[in-house]
Amino acid sequence: MDEHPQGYEPTTTHAEWGAGRPHLLISRGDGDRLVYDLTDDEVTIGSAAGSGVVLDGADPVHATIVHDDRDEYVLTLHGAGEMNANSDEGPMGERTEILRTGARFTIGDWTLVFRREEFADHGRPYGGRAGGELSDQPPQPERPDYRNRETGDSERGQEVRDG
Repeated sequence: MDEHPQGYEPTTTHAEWGAGRPHLLISRGDGDRLVYDLTDDEVTIGSAAGSGVVLDGADPVHATIVHDDRDEYVLTLHGAGEMNANSDEGPMGERTEILRTGARFTIGDWTLVFRREEFADHGRPYGGRAGGELSDQPPQPERPDYRNRETGDSERGQEVRDG
């Protein structure tokens, strides 16, 4: 029995490449507050003059954020700091995690929070679905192939493939 009305189109979290204004909210206890838009595919965070985000008190290259080929933003914390998610530890002791809206990490006395508009955050559509896919919800269409993102095609990221 079909539970959906005629003409039903499933929604997805597959937005255009880099959509949703991904950015960092950066603050520390003395009142300093910054917003840093993540517009590059790799951003370094540290005290080195060439860093994308320069924070005093940080290691020269304390962290990197890479916008990967799955349209995810991946944090690698090279120096000391806290992350709000369990992370995989690399061979050099660095820790990584895929950033989702609200993900928080620290560098020295700085707190950084990742934000991306909900429609483009691949974690779960519209803030999460109770039960997740396949238990209470039908599966989403496959993730788009973002490799052709340089074409300027306004339809990229919107293709729905039959499984």
